[in-house]
Amino acid sequence: MSFPAGWYDDPQDPTQQRYWDGEAWMDQHRAQEGPPPFQGQFGQPAATGQPQYGQPAQHGQVYGGGQQAPAQYGAQPQQTGQAPYGQPQPGQPQYGQPQYGQGFQQQGYGYPGRRVAATPDGQPLSGWWRRVFAFIIDSIIVAIIGLPLTGYFYYQYSQVIWRYFEDTLDAAEAGTPTTSTALPPDAYKWIIPGVLLGLLVSFVYQYLFLTKKGATPGKRALGIGVRLRDVPGNPPGSAVAKRYGFIIGLSLLATIPLVGTLFSFLALINYLWPLWDDKKQALHDKVAHTNVVRT
Repeated sequence: MSFPAGWYDDPQDPTQQRYWDGEAWMDQHRAQEGPPPFQGQFGQPAATGQPQYGQPAQHGQVYGGGQQAPAQYGAQPQQTGQAPYGQPQPGQPQYGQPQYGQGFQQQGYGYPGRRVAATPDGQPLSGWWRRVFAFIIDSIIVAIIGLPLTGYFYYQYSQVIWRYFEDTLDAAEAGTPTTSTALPPDAYKWIIPGVLLGLLVSFVYQYLFLTKKGATPGKRALGIGVRLRDVPGNPPGSAVAKRYGFIIGLSLLATIPLVGTLFSFLALINYLWPLWDDKKQALHDKVAHTNVVRT
């Protein structure tokens, strides 16, 4: 749950305030002076013309009416520069308002401690569902781009599998069913190069877009990008290579007989890891020291 839209201290510039739209920082800035983030915040006076409880009336003003009264002989004028009783002292934060450097650490509802996941310098992290939908979009794009290279191999693979099923059905009808669950050798001859070419296309796709733009088309469509956790900006090529090399390694190990099931399960855990990780990192993010962030 995020805190309400409004003006808050800019985590990157203590001399300004920045507008938070309820989900992400906007590019709108202003000086520190301004109204509170939202009306009715605890500790903020109502916008009325009457003096607040605990505040002195103006010279000659009678509380509760507009009549003027003469000043009492010998009355001392009110001292200035001191906040009235019940009002915060100048320079101190309002109760329930986030302090500078804690814009993402506390909610503005009057109870502190509710944390919003962010990088060390305050950039909010992406939610898990945004990453999932971005992954689906990128997978479709990569499949289309790689089709001229992989299409022939996948077509030949499908033909081998189809003939295998036909032979299995014919053997069952003849009363001599086969019990082998292994694929025919010809199937591996076509599927292995097809998978390797598809992974190569996917790596080049990820490498170019992340190092040049900081986000793939799928991530840009969902308003997220990839950066080093401690350094803003586009990730370096070495981090992208580690990040996607970990994914490719799990995919290749998952094709090994017997142990492939274990690595397939590990690949699934990798994608689910941000759901419970306090830094919202998948395992491949931890290897490369990256984070997927809101842009």
